[in-house]
Amino acid sequence: MPRLATWNVNSLKVRLPHLLDWLARAEPDIACLQETKTEDAKFPLAELRAAGYQAVYCGQKAYNGVAILFRSPRLIQSGAVEVQHGIPEFPDDPKRVIAATLGDLRIVCLYAPNGQAVGSDKYQYKLRWYGAVSGWLSKELEAHPLLAVVGDLNVAPEDRDVHDPKRWAGQIHVSEPERAALRRVIDEVGLADAFRLFEQAPQEFSWWDYRLAAFQRNWGLRIDHILLSPELARRCRACFIDKSPRRLERPSDHAPVIAELEA
Repeated sequence: MPRLATWNVNSLKVRLPHLLDWLARAEPDIACLQETKTEDAKFPLAELRAAGYQAVYCGQKAYNGVAILFRSPRLIQSGAVEVQHGIPEFPDDPKRVIAATLGDLRIVCLYAPNGQAVGSDKYQYKLRWYGAVSGWLSKELEAHPLLAVVGDLNVAPEDRDVHDPKRWAGQIHVSEPERAALRRVIDEVGLADAFRLFEQAPQEFSWWDYRLAAFQRNWGLRIDHILLSPELARRCRACFIDKSPRRLERPSDHAPVIAELEA
């Protein structure tokens, strides 16, 4: 059963030991990373190959950066084709978006803009970015029925994805325009939130602030997502958040999300 994962590592240089340990333990067939914060020339390709993974990636120093790691013999034999950096016809820094075809799967790895604060210029950019993503992904699904869109999407879709909805009401990540933008990606493109395909325990989150002992208090948000085309949604047998890397010393502030798919 193939395993597809997404994880905002918040600096590949700092978190590489965590990543290698997690890859050995969790054994994802495909792992999409965000906030690698690593220039392409310094991407740790040798270390990942030693761990059994190939990679496609695009990055920059200190900010952004995305990568797709893949390991199965079938995927490695076929190689990654149709690699896309950035959103076509959108004047965006390409270090937030990478897509690749692995075997019969089309994988799109996204690191959505944070948005900074509701009403700011960066917030307006975030909404424009989402509009561009929606239009592009509709074309991707037409061309690739087995489409998975994964990453740090920087939106908590519903109040149940927020530790304290009243405290967060109207703020960045949970404002209604952001939620509407994500809903359009899901509804207009025709994708399914893999996590919500299954019964889940309450108060399950993928991100916790470093401050105020937020992880220990479980003051979190679910902003990391695996979105699946209808065909892949039918093949999905489980989806869960792996919190173990968040418990480590000097962790990423995000935890991996994993979906298990039938071959």
